[in-house]
Amino acid sequence: QVQLVESGGGLVQPGGSLRLSCAASGFTFSSYTMHWYRQSPGKERELVAYISPASVNKNYADSVKGRFTISRDNAKNTVYLQMKNLKFDDTAVYYCYAPRLGSWGQGTPVTVSS
Repeated sequence: QVQLVESGGGLVQPGGSLRLSCAASGFTFSSYTMHWYRQSPGKERELVAYISPASVNKNYADSVKGRFTISRDNAKNTVYLQMKNLKFDDTAVYYCYAPRLGSWGQGTPVTVSS
């Protein structure tokens, strides 16, 4: 069955960095666009970034442009989200999503706090 397992979240100070990973299994990962979403307490889940199967197309929410980088390693069935210059407003649970499959991971929490 389809599985998406996120990791790499944690507590970081403002201005710090984290790299999130999402390990995929149960489908042909290299054929699917992959998304990262996030959800903060009391807010709607929002799209952070997505990447096409061969990494040709990438897109970012305006709030993270220039600070976050999405990438993937199809040989490892893994999609990454490198986050730099983190801000308080980046605090959220981050989810990996395969839209064509309608599958979500369990999420990994990121807390930006001093």
